[in-house]
Amino acid sequence: MAVLRLALAQHDFPVGAVAANAAKMGDLMAQARSGGAELVVFPELALSGYPPEDLLLRPSFLAACQQELEALATGTNGLAALVGFPHSEGEVFNAAALLRDGRIAQIAHKQALPNYGVFDDKRYFRPGHASAVTTLGGVRIGLLICEDVWRPEPAAAAAHAGAELIVVINASPWNDAKQAEREAVLVARAQETGCAFAYLNLVGGQDEVVYDGGSLLVNGDGRVAARAPAFVDTLLWTEFDPATRTLQAEGWPTPAEVPPAAALYAALVRGIRDYIDKNGFPGVLLGLSGGIDSALTLALAVDALGAERVTAVMMPTRHTSQLSLDGARAQAEQLGVDYHVIDIEPTCRSFLGALAPVFAGRGADTTEENLQSRTRGVMLMALSNKHGKLLLATGNKSEMAVGYCTLYGDMCGAYAPLKDVYKTTVYRLARWRNAQAGGGEAIPAAVIDRPPSAELRDNQTDQDSLPPYEVLDAILERFIEGEQSQAEIIEAGFAADVVHRVVRLVLANEFKRRQSAPGPRVTTRAFGRERRYPITSGWR
Repeated sequence: MAVLRLALAQHDFPVGAVAANAAKMGDLMAQARSGGAELVVFPELALSGYPPEDLLLRPSFLAACQQELEALATGTNGLAALVGFPHSEGEVFNAAALLRDGRIAQIAHKQALPNYGVFDDKRYFRPGHASAVTTLGGVRIGLLICEDVWRPEPAAAAAHAGAELIVVINASPWNDAKQAEREAVLVARAQETGCAFAYLNLVGGQDEVVYDGGSLLVNGDGRVAARAPAFVDTLLWTEFDPATRTLQAEGWPTPAEVPPAAALYAALVRGIRDYIDKNGFPGVLLGLSGGIDSALTLALAVDALGAERVTAVMMPTRHTSQLSLDGARAQAEQLGVDYHVIDIEPTCRSFLGALAPVFAGRGADTTEENLQSRTRGVMLMALSNKHGKLLLATGNKSEMAVGYCTLYGDMCGAYAPLKDVYKTTVYRLARWRNAQAGGGEAIPAAVIDRPPSAELRDNQTDQDSLPPYEVLDAILERFIEGEQSQAEIIEAGFAADVVHRVVRLVLANEFKRRQSAPGPRVTTRAFGRERRYPITSGWR
């Protein structure tokens, strides 16, 4: 029995770019045909981009997807293509269309609709009720869509219908635990059904999620046959032997053993690059304080966009240390970015002078500290407006969790690369990045080693207001990712007064997070579209 040759398009298909996505598919189909493929496979909802969200409520958008799909079908003579698209027939389905012989030959509907985490499939789609199986080149192929493979029933039904190979198209976002989970699921499905699995995943950043690709081949005995590299756009070739139910990768880039910090860093870089480029900005700017968060953000931005597209601005006051001034300048010069220093002390004093009559009789407090941060926000937004560069917010997840950030101050920005990165992880990433530098430190060691400080008053450190970050982050991970109660966290060995204080801060600062910039989701429980708590709530 002859082998079946497949091409898997691990590529980025931006949301809403229907005509451009179709054109890209046409080009990839031509490559697949010239390479002798009998079937080319595209990711989940590749035609519309994923997730299209409320675009799916617009009849004109659905009609455009259908029109482009039909046009693609006309170019399939001698080649079959599996295309993810939103299928509208009175109701809307998350679908995969098998195009062959110049027509839409078959349509499979996603059966399991995820409605947790970042997924809202039940808001937009109706579920399918059967696993689709087709025959191509004498091979019986089951067609599943993403969540379908996470449950045993759809794969079992496809196997029962005679499938030898199951092709799964996906838009599965990355987090720091996802790839191991995917492999475990696919191995289990293969062992249960005896089918081989070709698992194709989307790649690219889309607002608050990042797709890593990381496509997989799993043989009928449950053995992983090949792993595609993460965050790489590539056309992957494979051949399926129905006699042995095995898949043979051909010329796949070999993914190196990637340490966790490297994978996370790559996810953040891809998120920044795609957010900036897809939204048409010429570059970015950020406030460079001489602290660890802005230093890491600068390194990420340069790695994502190139130094020529990045501007860094230091805005000192009388509280800014020489260490901060030296560290910021040294990093800006090392990375080769456009760098400016704007002394905001006169502006802050002007604000305070204007406010003095209505501040009379009240002592100095955090109001004056926050005024410095808000002055910086005003300056940065003015630069963003004038030069057209997108402003990056530099705060991290630890700060965002407990509200250690200033509305309309350091929270200013249109994208927050570290929004889902805890402070302790910021340090790990900074040290990892420096280990890769080769030609000098991307982040000055003095910036990494110094005690963290907002420098809004003399001799200030973060630990004046917060527990040590090792303690804070451990509590936050249990409360946020683990959804543990205060009693459970205390039972794990944390001081009761510290736990109560941290949880109180998390719950009290939901209003700030609602006004924060989007940032890439890289953990299993991100603020934003994934973790949605009420602002006004009596629950403690």
